[in-house]
Amino acid sequence: MHPLIDCLNLAGRLDAVQLCDIRWALADPNHGQLTYEDGHIPGAVFVDLDTDLSAPPGPGRHPLPTVDSFVKTLGRLGITPEDEVVVYDDVGGAIAARMWWMLRSLGHDRSRLLDGGYQTWTSMGLPVEFGSNTPEAAEYVTSSTFDGVVTHHRLSGRAIVDARASERYTGETEPVDPKAGHIPGAVNKPASGNLDADGRFLDAELLRARYSDVDTNPVMSCGSGVTACHNALAMVVAGHEMPDVYIGSFSEWSHLDKPVVMGNNP
Repeated sequence: MHPLIDCLNLAGRLDAVQLCDIRWALADPNHGQLTYEDGHIPGAVFVDLDTDLSAPPGPGRHPLPTVDSFVKTLGRLGITPEDEVVVYDDVGGAIAARMWWMLRSLGHDRSRLLDGGYQTWTSMGLPVEFGSNTPEAAEYVTSSTFDGVVTHHRLSGRAIVDARASERYTGETEPVDPKAGHIPGAVNKPASGNLDADGRFLDAELLRARYSDVDTNPVMSCGSGVTACHNALAMVVAGHEMPDVYIGSFSEWSHLDKPVVMGNNP
């Protein structure tokens, strides 16, 4: 299944998918829930990045939950292994891609991200609803484990792709982590570069060109293992196999006091 779905396609299939609203803001832990209640795509349930898609911080800011914890969350959201799941946010998929990647990593291939997100949906005059939806609980049964997860112990010799903004990669600024700079050897491909001026993903040909200089078998990284998944999705759109992800990313790396590099060079 293609990793993206456009708004018009989704509008005609709302009854056929499980919709997950994953809006979030670093500076305000209540932002996602409040904006969801103020308006969301009909039928969507709210999914919290910090509590539903992450374990408690330490040393990285958004570690993976256990598979058992995640499948309990999926069941609470009314999602089964047979469902088609569509995830969205309001920042070009930068946050929602985390759930897309987690589902795909677990073997749930019937998962897609809404291209353009909530802002495109509303700009097209498509319907919204208010308040909260409480889904009927389901049972999500799987024997799978998260695939494609790389720990900091296994980065040596791997091609690392850093999805953070360039000023964080170079070390010009670091708003949240204890060190500035990047993991030695990492190249910078900001996740924002996957999108066009309207906030939709570039077409496959342009994404292939964007990642043409990335070595085979790369590892996606970022600040806390969230926007790294956006780059992973972009590579799948470009026709690559799903790349591995270093979920701990720079937040874990810097909290472990590992060496960093400043400037534009890997």
